[in-house]
Amino acid sequence: MTVVIHLRGSNFPFYVTPLVIHVLPVYDVNIAHEKERKEKGIKEKKKHRAMSRPGGFGVDLSELASSILRNGPRKVYPALRRIRVIYNRTTIVDSAKSVYVWEHDSYPQFYFPMSEIKNCYCRDLQMIKSEGVSRAALVELNIRPRPGIKASKTDRVIRFTEDMSLGAIAGLVRLEFGSMDQWLEEDAPIYVHPKDPFKRVDTLLSSRSFEIKLLGKTVAKVDSSIHLHETGRPVRYYISPAAVDPKLLRKSALVTSCPYKGDAEYYDIILDGLEHKNLVWYYRHPVRESAAIAGLLCFEHEKMELFLDGKPEEGKRSIYG
Repeated sequence: MTVVIHLRGSNFPFYVTPLVIHVLPVYDVNIAHEKERKEKGIKEKKKHRAMSRPGGFGVDLSELASSILRNGPRKVYPALRRIRVIYNRTTIVDSAKSVYVWEHDSYPQFYFPMSEIKNCYCRDLQMIKSEGVSRAALVELNIRPRPGIKASKTDRVIRFTEDMSLGAIAGLVRLEFGSMDQWLEEDAPIYVHPKDPFKRVDTLLSSRSFEIKLLGKTVAKVDSSIHLHETGRPVRYYISPAAVDPKLLRKSALVTSCPYKGDAEYYDIILDGLEHKNLVWYYRHPVRESAAIAGLLCFEHEKMELFLDGKPEEGKRSIYG
């Protein structure tokens, strides 16, 4: 059964399906783990800087909507995959009709038809006009309370009207990625932001010798390594942890996330009594396309000295791991 709601001050009817609880215990565990980690004070000390780009977490949604109405998105592309969004332990989207929308050049966001928003109710907070006509709205999305779960709401939602002048985004809804509890692509969690379908990750086994030095002293030297190639990013080199003297490594509290690799944990390097923070990282449980680097160590070689086949390799600085 579908309920049609006409909101005061808005001519747009909201189609909302009565509450149905979707239980996804596996992913609730992940959410609980994240909460526990934060409660223990193990916080992410540096955020993925891409999130500060337009369309990232905490952006002014009114300005974003106005910009899209004025200039249009960079491009729109069908996602052609099942996307689920969980908020307050409720599946509010379970859709194969999502689209990629590039609000900027770096990566896309998922947008959905309004009819794909389920198990919640919505109301317009502010209409956004373009050329004197209301063509978008800032929306409050509400989850009703139920046994064991408190009511919850978020105002980090944009709705575009059915105005045909909007082209491919007409009638679509944007849920702010960082304001939701969990995003799933088919059955795989999505980290940080949606992956760009035009970018890829390759992991290649290389027999070139690898040596990494810090302040002129060798930290690791091996006969082979895994080279990770990520579109538009510097090559990263992963080696066995057995190649590094454990006395040189001290566990760091830093944890960062990457949509193409997963959650990274860090080590500081302790050399001659000096601490060099967060120069080494590894992925305990990387996403599937990066499975070859599971448990291997990578070095921020831009701050060190890297040699491949005995020749110095100068790395370009990157804000990404």
